[in-house]
Amino acid sequence: MNDFNNKIAVVTGGASGIGRSLVKELLAAGARVVIGDVEQSALDAVTAEFADAGEILGVVTDVSDAGSVNALADKVYETYGACHLLFNNAGVAAPSANVWETTDNDWKWVHGVNVNGVVHGIQAFVPRMIASGEEGYVINTSSGDGGVSPLPYQSVYASSKAAVSCLTECLAAQLLTEGTKLGASIFYPSGGLLDTGIWTTDRNRPTELAREKPYDPVPTVQDFQKAAAAAGMELPLQDLDELARFCLQGVQEKRFVIMIGLEDAANTLQDRASRIGRAELPIDLASVPQL
Repeated sequence: MNDFNNKIAVVTGGASGIGRSLVKELLAAGARVVIGDVEQSALDAVTAEFADAGEILGVVTDVSDAGSVNALADKVYETYGACHLLFNNAGVAAPSANVWETTDNDWKWVHGVNVNGVVHGIQAFVPRMIASGEEGYVINTSSGDGGVSPLPYQSVYASSKAAVSCLTECLAAQLLTEGTKLGASIFYPSGGLLDTGIWTTDRNRPTELAREKPYDPVPTVQDFQKAAAAAGMELPLQDLDELARFCLQGVQEKRFVIMIGLEDAANTLQDRASRIGRAELPIDLASVPQL
């Protein structure tokens, strides 16, 4: 898909962070964009901000709810009759904790959004995209934290993103072997530290999934930078608009893995494979910043 002009793009979690930048760059490329986001105020703000940039529609959507995502798909097809680009991008995170100190609601909420949300997007849109006979693409947002190597204190989040990587690989293979005109990519936000809403996702955490135990304040981006520096790691901030442009270029080039610094990820994975081959813990504890 070399040309996004007049293509219909759907971006979940598109009202802030990386999703907002994807929306901005898709509009600049001539796409007509539908944003699905759970946060009404942010949705209103971004649709107003980009109203003059192109055709944009906002739909309040809870990706953890299959019915809500089906309603989003219904709205897209009622309005435009097509979906060419599906960005399953919505994501949340739980507080850092040892696995035995996490709670049931941590797992239900994070995996409900990060994993089930991607599955719901695929189930609601892909059958219609296949039936259209048109070329299309599914882009699932994962994370190097889990998709490449997990940060041990982020077990809930990292395991959810590892699942997204695995299911996207399965999806891409199935779309190919079934002879569809669709492709799939895994998008790893990368290039540096990301100053996005993922650091403050508690603002959208449902009350019925509130954490059952008190927890320390969630670290800020600045806290994480300081911890990384103490471990001898420099983590500059990545420009999100630049990252979104990189993602769209990856779609145009039909890359399965879309990631800045892919060579470093490959080296990490090779090191992990070697450790696994020696029956060792794959995580290099010396490289993990402690918060």
